[in-house]
Amino acid sequence: MDAGAEVDVDRTVDAESGLKKASGGRLEPSSSNQGEILGTLATVEEDSQAIAESFSSLFVSLRSTLSEATGSSVDHMTCFGDAAGRLQETALDASTKGNRYINSCLRLNEEIKGVDTLAARLKQLRRNMDVLDTAVNKLLRPP
Repeated sequence: MDAGAEVDVDRTVDAESGLKKASGGRLEPSSSNQGEILGTLATVEEDSQAIAESFSSLFVSLRSTLSEATGSSVDHMTCFGDAAGRLQETALDASTKGNRYINSCLRLNEEIKGVDTLAARLKQLRRNMDVLDTAVNKLLRPP
């Protein structure tokens, strides 16, 4: 048999599917059903094209949203960096002022140590004044 020769095959049509049954047991579409299949394929192709466009639009939207979120994240990180810098400056300033306060308290403590001895001397002087006052009162007012 020639490779390009046609073979006469008995094709019976299945009433339910509209397909012709070839002699090898294969099912082939009938000519009336081919138009319907081509129409269905065209519809599937159109739907596939619409889905592809929808996905393309979705990805463009996602890319835009991601870019926006990334921009916001960069802005927030910049703001956070500025706030952290200011906080660091404020903490350093508070630490410096705290150290000055502690040093002032230490100097005051040293000065108060000198005041303690002065207070002891004043107490002794007051006792002496009380004794002197009592003696003067006895001399000025005889019993």
